[in-house]
Amino acid sequence: MMLLTSPAPDRHTPLEDAQGLVSGTMLTALSVSFLHGSGLFTGQIAGLSLVLSYLTGWGFGAIFFCLNLPFYWLAFRRMGAKFTLKTFTAIALMSGFTTLAPNVLAFAQLNVAAAAVLAGVISGAGLLMLFRHGASLGGVGIVALYLQDKTGFKAGKTQVIFDCGVFLFAAFVLPFDKVLWSLLGAMVLNVIILINHRRDRYIAK
Repeated sequence: MMLLTSPAPDRHTPLEDAQGLVSGTMLTALSVSFLHGSGLFTGQIAGLSLVLSYLTGWGFGAIFFCLNLPFYWLAFRRMGAKFTLKTFTAIALMSGFTTLAPNVLAFAQLNVAAAAVLAGVISGAGLLMLFRHGASLGGVGIVALYLQDKTGFKAGKTQVIFDCGVFLFAAFVLPFDKVLWSLLGAMVLNVIILINHRRDRYIAK
């Protein structure tokens, strides 16, 4: 009887990982520029960071970096040192790129609907690159996976609950039309991740 086995998955080289982290964070930083330029936000830690930046006047990059600090120990325990180092690197790059972006990028005209959709598409592409190189951009997903392991509560539900909290908070402090356009962008992002983030279709590590 012949047993058919799948070949061992290819491994990304350090150079491939480096370009994946840089390219992915550049795309996600560009999506933040679209959101910030139109007064919009998104879900997860990035969305909360944007809302807080609007309220405080502080830079998105610094807020985003600080909000993610409490999650690194959990990431180390749940996902290992390699994932944690890549995630820290991606978050640092994202914070740096978004801080530098206003110096090199400005919008003379930016339609809010176009900004919402483009941000969702670009962010989706950037996150897919990061996922495929073993990194992430936020602590909520790590907490969600941890709770799923410990309690059985589905990770997706945790992320939805957090996003609902971000949008509910924003509804009290931002114009309601901005909240609705932001919701459109978040839906576009989630659809792209849902359709394209399939481990069975991508075997490289």
